[in-house]
Amino acid sequence: MPSTQDNLFVPSAPAAPLAERLRPKHIDEVIGQSHLLGPGRPLRLAFESGKLHSMILWGPPGVGKTTLARLMASAFDAEFVPLSAVLSGVKDIREAIAQAQQVLQQRGRHTILFVDEVHRFNKSQQDAFLPFVEQGLVTFIGATTENPSFEVNNALLSRAQVYVLRALSAEELGVLFEHAQQFLELAQPDINSVRTEPVEACPDPSTSSGRTGLLQFDDDARERIIGYADGDARRLLNVLEQLQTAAQTSGVSKIDNAFLDNTLAQNLRRFDKGGEAFYDQISALHKSVRGSNPDAALYWLVRMLDGGADPRYMARRIVRMAWEDIGLADLALAQAVLYLACAPKSNAGYVAYNAARAFVAQDGSREVPLHLRNAPTKLMKQLDYGKDYRYAHNEADGYAAGENYFPDGMPEVSFYQPTERGLEAKIAEKLAHLRELDVAAKKKM
Repeated sequence: MPSTQDNLFVPSAPAAPLAERLRPKHIDEVIGQSHLLGPGRPLRLAFESGKLHSMILWGPPGVGKTTLARLMASAFDAEFVPLSAVLSGVKDIREAIAQAQQVLQQRGRHTILFVDEVHRFNKSQQDAFLPFVEQGLVTFIGATTENPSFEVNNALLSRAQVYVLRALSAEELGVLFEHAQQFLELAQPDINSVRTEPVEACPDPSTSSGRTGLLQFDDDARERIIGYADGDARRLLNVLEQLQTAAQTSGVSKIDNAFLDNTLAQNLRRFDKGGEAFYDQISALHKSVRGSNPDAALYWLVRMLDGGADPRYMARRIVRMAWEDIGLADLALAQAVLYLACAPKSNAGYVAYNAARAFVAQDGSREVPLHLRNAPTKLMKQLDYGKDYRYAHNEADGYAAGENYFPDGMPEVSFYQPTERGLEAKIAEKLAHLRELDVAAKKKM
């Protein structure tokens, strides 16, 4: 992760939100995105090259897309002209281009045209940028939370480099938490003053006193706040600001879980029905079922239901899985009821589902591994979507031994524990055999 500088966090106007006041002034102050900003990495090289190029920054909310665009304008001494695709139209695009022409003629400055939520622009609106990007009048930087393969015109996509930004890890959010604590503590004595002198580098999180202004956070509350942020830096800073205000209003000096229960809404993980995360998770669920991994299948099912997926949609997808990969046609309702009534009884599935729900409720939004994602477009293939995925039907006994169906870095779990009654006894034998195959395959890797 990029290092921080001694002149961290020179505040902007005190009335601005905390996230704006803490916006980095240099790329070395950026927390996260080390795969792009570390030494020798693509965006670091772009900053150091002295040459601007058009790009699309693709990633979840609150990971620094706008910040990086602003930092690039500062680094190259370029005019920064922002547009929001939610609020703007072709008229606004024309006005932005006219402004770029005026700035070039009068001051000799190049313009970075930053378009937030670029996926919201339709085809004709996106086409309006093309001649000016071609001419070099503006450098186009688009920000999107959606897959550019589907949401950005091929003509524009071919003229811009796509950079994929990642959600911040718990460790990175912890560093930001400590930086915000220090900033608020320094600002606390005179909230209306603007600090311009250098601020001493932030302390190591492990040695921090845990103060935010006059507030203290116990360890459980700190961990919960970081979990609530769910990889979103802006969300973390907004929560800290909200907690500071609530604590001052209530006369509270220490934040614990009880205070959080009364202040924060339910922990909501990143999920966009119909968006990129939705289809990635459906792909992971389908491949986990095909790969005969009940724990991973439960994990992805609960992740989707927890995120707000329609259970009816999930039911239709599960029927499709049964048809494609298991060979079962739709069961008549009467047949299903008779089978359920006559089948040996077990609550192992119910227990497993509740265990998976409990795990997901306290866990973050882990990314779907690349090999479990579908790759219907050229860009997604270039980003290694689906690379090295092993199709279970092409493997011996229809099982890809040693394959991983969980997120990378996730601790080992075992939600489903079949009983020794009825068919579950045979299921237990089969799962034990499959785990033996996994162990043997991993020894060969």
